[in-house]
Amino acid sequence: MPLREIAGPAGRLEVLLDEPPPGTAVRAAVAFAHPHPEFGGTMHTKVVYQAAKAFCRIGCAVLRFNFRGVGTSAGAFDQGVGEAEDFRSALAFIHNRHPAVPLWAGGFSFGGWIALTVGATTPGVTTLVGIAPPLSRYDFESVRTSAKPKFFIQGERDDICPLKEMQEFYARCEDPKELVVIDAADHLFDGKTSEVGDAIVDLLEDWDE
Repeated sequence: MPLREIAGPAGRLEVLLDEPPPGTAVRAAVAFAHPHPEFGGTMHTKVVYQAAKAFCRIGCAVLRFNFRGVGTSAGAFDQGVGEAEDFRSALAFIHNRHPAVPLWAGGFSFGGWIALTVGATTPGVTTLVGIAPPLSRYDFESVRTSAKPKFFIQGERDDICPLKEMQEFYARCEDPKELVVIDAADHLFDGKTSEVGDAIVDLLEDWDE
């Protein structure tokens, strides 16, 4: 039976698990978070789907999930506080499932804020991946100062997280870090979601911790 849910701090968390084929060595365990629940974000958002499939293509086990109050996940929107706890539960689950491999934290938009900030401050998380994080809307200082490797993917024409904001933030981030800008892409990468997956592969396929 496919994995459908895990235990979360507010009750069940609806999940989808992508893993390499049986017998294939797992390279890393990834928890991946979706965009803002109050603006339609779910684990089925196109960028989230493409990201999960891209991580799986490079040998990762990926757990994406619906935050509390989304889909069949229990609870209600909690302004990021409870959502951070949801993400910690997802990290713990995928780490326990694959304890011998590196643990990565990733997310898109609002989910990028959650994943990057939780990942930056959680022992055991080794790599951070943020897609179009809304830098001016939330506090990313713990991410900026983190010595953990940071990978960012940004749309050139993003009106929610303007490229200029990302470039200024990136310039002040501690190393190691990498940034990929997708030409002519808006915040949702409309028409360009497959390029997000390609960027993940390009950034991380040969990444050696």
